[in-house]
Amino acid sequence: MQEIEASSQALAKMAEDLCVKELSESRLGILTVFYGYSDTSVLMSLRPAICMFMMSITRPFENYFSCCCPLPGEELNIIWRIMVEGVGSLRFGKRKVAWRGGCVCVAKVRKLITSNDWSISSREMQDILNSTHDAVVAVNKNGIIILFNTAAERLLGVAAWEAYGEYARDIIPGSRLHNVLETGQPELNQRQETGDACILTNRVPVRDEENRIVGAVAVFRDMTEVHQLAEEMTCIKEMKKLLEAIINTSQDVISVVDDQGKIILVNPAYTRLIGMRKEDVMGKPPTVDIRQGESVHLRVMQSMEAVRGVPLKVGPDNREVIINAAPLIVDGRLRGSVAMAHDISELKFLSEELASVEALIGRGQARYTFDDIVAQGPAMQAAVEYACRAALTPATVLLTGESGTGKELFAHAIHSASQRRYRRFVRVNCAAIPETLLESELFGYEAGAFSGALKSGKKGLFEEADGGTLFLDEIGEIPPPIQVKLLRVLQEREIMRVGSVRAFDLDLRIIAATNKNLEDEIKKGSFRKDLYYRLNVFPINIPPLRQRIGDLPELARHLLTKLNWEYGRCVQGITDDAAALLAEYGWPGNVRELENVLGRALINMHFNEYTIMVSHLPPLTALTRLNAERKATETTVLPCCTLAETMEQAERRAITGVLTMYGGNRAETARHLNVSLRTLYYKLEKHGITGSPPFV
Repeated sequence: MQEIEASSQALAKMAEDLCVKELSESRLGILTVFYGYSDTSVLMSLRPAICMFMMSITRPFENYFSCCCPLPGEELNIIWRIMVEGVGSLRFGKRKVAWRGGCVCVAKVRKLITSNDWSISSREMQDILNSTHDAVVAVNKNGIIILFNTAAERLLGVAAWEAYGEYARDIIPGSRLHNVLETGQPELNQRQETGDACILTNRVPVRDEENRIVGAVAVFRDMTEVHQLAEEMTCIKEMKKLLEAIINTSQDVISVVDDQGKIILVNPAYTRLIGMRKEDVMGKPPTVDIRQGESVHLRVMQSMEAVRGVPLKVGPDNREVIINAAPLIVDGRLRGSVAMAHDISELKFLSEELASVEALIGRGQARYTFDDIVAQGPAMQAAVEYACRAALTPATVLLTGESGTGKELFAHAIHSASQRRYRRFVRVNCAAIPETLLESELFGYEAGAFSGALKSGKKGLFEEADGGTLFLDEIGEIPPPIQVKLLRVLQEREIMRVGSVRAFDLDLRIIAATNKNLEDEIKKGSFRKDLYYRLNVFPINIPPLRQRIGDLPELARHLLTKLNWEYGRCVQGITDDAAALLAEYGWPGNVRELENVLGRALINMHFNEYTIMVSHLPPLTALTRLNAERKATETTVLPCCTLAETMEQAERRAITGVLTMYGGNRAETARHLNVSLRTLYYKLEKHGITGSPPFV
């Protein structure tokens, strides 16, 4: 063995000398070195002989040197190492290890001196390195590339013959193999960017038996595809999370099974419906939640067709549901099914609520809210604020104000804002029902209670409003006998039908309204004091229009919107002159009169006119003048007038003003002044008021 090693060293030295000579003389030559023994007996024992073929090619300005890879066996590795070190010490030209026109020839070593069976040749080793997916680059201790496989060619875009014999840092941008040679420390899992490619590199030093660094190896792995797959996987995961979030937030009951019929996905609505935990159903057959009926998942997977409107009972409470299900088919293959269920109990509840609302609308429900009330001035804003507070309580409300101020509008709004908004709102005008029928209409009657009564009896308006709100308009017109029964309703919250001895409990709210001063009526003896106190729990006074002239422009716009719809017009507003004229008027009829005046103005307009002018308004000149005179009188002290004379003048002005407003209609004037027609004629004769308007 020592003799072989000595011969190897001599051979390496001779090869180096010959190569140097060939390179220095710039000639093309072929050097074949046989390593063996001349003794026939020894040659026979070394069959076949170990040989190397070395070739050097020299050209002007370009030197190539080609040698074989290390051969199997420790002895030949020693030769290889010495040879590489010799090549590394060459001082001539540029070193390259390459294949040019088949210049490389490596002898196969079949058997060594010993009995070891060397079955892998250097060519096969090279094929193994070339067939690997990872790029492999090796350098000697000087950083010169001595190994460059096919994958490295593809990855780095450099041919092997161009890389051999070059420094790694010249061929591979950012190479750190020289750092590994210097430090002797491996660099593992290092990320490296090369163009558009992302490369993961492992660099390790190569050491000999004496632990000396004789080279380094870098293994490159193209991670571009891996990164793309990772990004796609990230997108898939994000999409999965998004879909899960959508499914989990859905109020519909959703369940999914795989192609084996096992539950793989349910949402929280599902667990709430069936009353089971998610862990109790995952991986179970789709019949685990069914109490009555057939699993739609199994039907869908058997028929591969969607099913809809299937009634089932699920969960421990046997809750009724309607299920729609469809198969999940991916690339023509059945992968499972998805089902969505609706709780019928919720649908029934909504249907009942809808029917209740429709019934309320059909029988009479509040039509207005506080949004329909125009309140720009402080007086009206205070009334609205007080009414909003009243709506939040169950207290009885008493609305007072002149005729036409909007008391019924307030009653609607209070009911709409109360907790009884979805219950009935019953309206009763006490002055419109004859006194003989008022009691039976309010309280109802039993069969045979009086002549002409229905055989089945009749529910009164109090019973109709049970659970809701009863609006008693013109409460001051109720006769004293009925006031007693109304007081009992307010005190005991119960009624007794006419002709009955049995009382009914009631749960309702009462809103009353009047244009009279009930305190004055109490003094006159026409209204009960105890009933007044029961009604006057939450009093709200609605100011007349003359005290809220600032609301008039907005009121006019609001009323024009309503009138345009009723009259089929498109009037957009009022001129400044017309608005000023309306603002000077006293409006004894309040908002109701304003609506009447605007309606008459629309009738007087042509269809191509869109703005109300003074000419369109009804004749308000006389009334306006009377109003101005009234204001002047209020601010002027009449000289030399006694109290009686002043009262006579005020009475005359009041009568003439109302007569003018109603165009001389005596009946309307008497009703407005709240006096009998006979009394009005007496006053007209007393003050000498005759003729037609304007009355002065």
